[in-house]
Amino acid sequence: MSASNGNPRLGAADLRVGSSREQVVVTNLSRTQIVMYAGASGDFNPIHHDETFATGTAGYPSVFAHGMLTMGLTGTLLTDWLGDGVLRSFGVRFVRQVWPGDTLTAKGTVRSIAPDGRVEIELVTTNQRDEPVVAGEAVAQLPVASG
Repeated sequence: MSASNGNPRLGAADLRVGSSREQVVVTNLSRTQIVMYAGASGDFNPIHHDETFATGTAGYPSVFAHGMLTMGLTGTLLTDWLGDGVLRSFGVRFVRQVWPGDTLTAKGTVRSIAPDGRVEIELVTTNQRDEPVVAGEAVAQLPVASG
């Protein structure tokens, strides 16, 4: 069986506690991508698409990305690394805003591996200034070798 990225399916035996993977999940995030996410999610809060509202009324330096867009981008690290259909939980804290033009790099580090293939992963996504924008964790259920 293959993972979504064309690689053979990853198993629990392929990982070790402390193993990590890092990947750029978006380069130069555009306002268009933010607006496209607003359309897909139905979240049309003007702080995400209306520059006049964001800077004047709300007092931000610009519009900024939805937290859930940042979480979704972080999730691409997990599915590219572990494959589709293996995540059992995925949660994050939004640490700081993500602005148009930001480049985000997500990193996952294996925290524990249970004998049944349950893998706990610590996550952090940083911007181009190496500032964390998202921190969280995920749990995946990976196949274990039999026999």
